[in-house]
Amino acid sequence: MKIKKILAAALAGAVLTGVCACTANSTVETKGDVSKQAILVVSFGTSYNDTREKTIGAVEKAIEASFPDYDVRRAFTSQTIINKLKDRDGEEIDNVTEAMDRLVSDGYGTVIVQPTHIMNGYEYDEMIEACAPYEDKIENLRYGKPALSSDEDYEAVVKLLADETPDMTAEDTAVVFVGHGTEHFANAAYSALAYRLAAEGYSKTFVGTVEAYPGMDEVKAKLENSGVSKVALFPFMIVAGDHASNDICGEEEGSWYTELKKEGYEVTAVKKGLGEYAGIQQLFVSHVEDAINGDGEEE
Repeated sequence: MKIKKILAAALAGAVLTGVCACTANSTVETKGDVSKQAILVVSFGTSYNDTREKTIGAVEKAIEASFPDYDVRRAFTSQTIINKLKDRDGEEIDNVTEAMDRLVSDGYGTVIVQPTHIMNGYEYDEMIEACAPYEDKIENLRYGKPALSSDEDYEAVVKLLADETPDMTAEDTAVVFVGHGTEHFANAAYSALAYRLAAEGYSKTFVGTVEAYPGMDEVKAKLENSGVSKVALFPFMIVAGDHASNDICGEEEGSWYTELKKEGYEVTAVKKGLGEYAGIQQLFVSHVEDAINGDGEEE
């Protein structure tokens, strides 16, 4: 009987050791191979197929060209858009959780998560929250920053806008950039951009938002004081999607284009997403590079 107990204990110990070894090995395996590298480009998304590839797709291609040692993958944060694309077009795009699960399953040990968001708002916060559980599953997981995250970013964006928008120096024309707007405190980025534009001498270039402050009324007041007769409207959004097509540049009642025409201005609306500009694409490339070097890592 005593021998049987000893043998049973030895067997149990062997099984336990095997289980522990297996668990330990599994933990190591989920960290992935650090030499297997990926960049996950995270965007809000759009159901407008033409602008998606000219903006989000263009940013992804610029990143892919700049970092050939990394595999570039896509994720959207808007589940509504993901579902619409699947139902309408049969196109499947991962949300952040699905994309991260896939990266872990595929054995990536180095992952840079780069958002194409304008600012550190709700979408960025939700992206970080979705990625957090994977910090124990991927050996080297780092985060790039949104477009407007530093003084250098604002400086670069103002220069880009000036280079791409000749109307910013026209005497009789005001330029209005219209962003989405948010209740998040990051909405202050629009005011910071407006302040930087004014400080750089672009006194007839204004910034407004569709859903927050400053809104259309605030911009109208600035236009009235500027003495201009013409207005050039531009979406200040990565993608020229629904808001750009309808709320900003559209001809239906209540759009920025229509309302400013009612005020007597000669209005030109340019439906072009920021993601189409090479300068914006390179801005995101620089943020990926910062993350790779550890400069843009979330703490």
